[in-house]
Amino acid sequence: MSMMKIATIDGSGSFDAYVAEPAEAPRAAIVVIQEIFGVNPGIRRKCDDWAAAGYLAIAPDLFWRLEPGVSLDPDVPKEFQTALDLMGKFNQDAGVRDIEATIRAARAESGARKVGVVGYCLGGRLAFMTAARTDADASVGYYGVGIDNLLGEKHAIANPVLLHIAGADHFVTPDIQAKMHEGLDDHPKVRIFDYPGEDHGFATESGKRRSEAAAQLADQRTAEFFAETLG
Repeated sequence: MSMMKIATIDGSGSFDAYVAEPAEAPRAAIVVIQEIFGVNPGIRRKCDDWAAAGYLAIAPDLFWRLEPGVSLDPDVPKEFQTALDLMGKFNQDAGVRDIEATIRAARAESGARKVGVVGYCLGGRLAFMTAARTDADASVGYYGVGIDNLLGEKHAIANPVLLHIAGADHFVTPDIQAKMHEGLDDHPKVRIFDYPGEDHGFATESGKRRSEAAAQLADQRTAEFFAETLG
């Protein structure tokens, strides 16, 4: 576990990323995309788990232009509000470009192996955007918010995508979930799993939002998806 510097695509600066390396040569690489809480202990733990499974895992600090190194606890109301404020200021298009820079760095670090991305909450939305705008080999989004507003980009998706939808997500209401299914169920590259009764954030590593059975099921499906698409 270490940190690395990644240069932006346009040469305007550089940002930090948390890196977890497997014990042996990586089978592939995975870019872990943060929630609105930054690269906090939960995101780091997800990287560590992917490394334990044989992947090179990298989590870029996407809020670096606003507050470098931010790490927030969603169970602390003041920190939750800070996260919402950061999200409101965050340039998502620039974030996707930083993810693309991270994908390139992951390919270089892993020896030109395949690179997948997996994101949560805001990161779930960014994972969908990444699937449409970059050459990521596979993309997974957990309870992504506002994907219904991105369906106009679905025709650009060339590689496999897996989406996990929380059935009782108070940020992604049933009408939005219906639009997602209507727009994506017939897409040859997109697979969707629904988790009835589960709320937003159910697969977080710790804290009040975690729902153990659903988290384990979704994570198992993600692991199988990456084994299938990345090798």
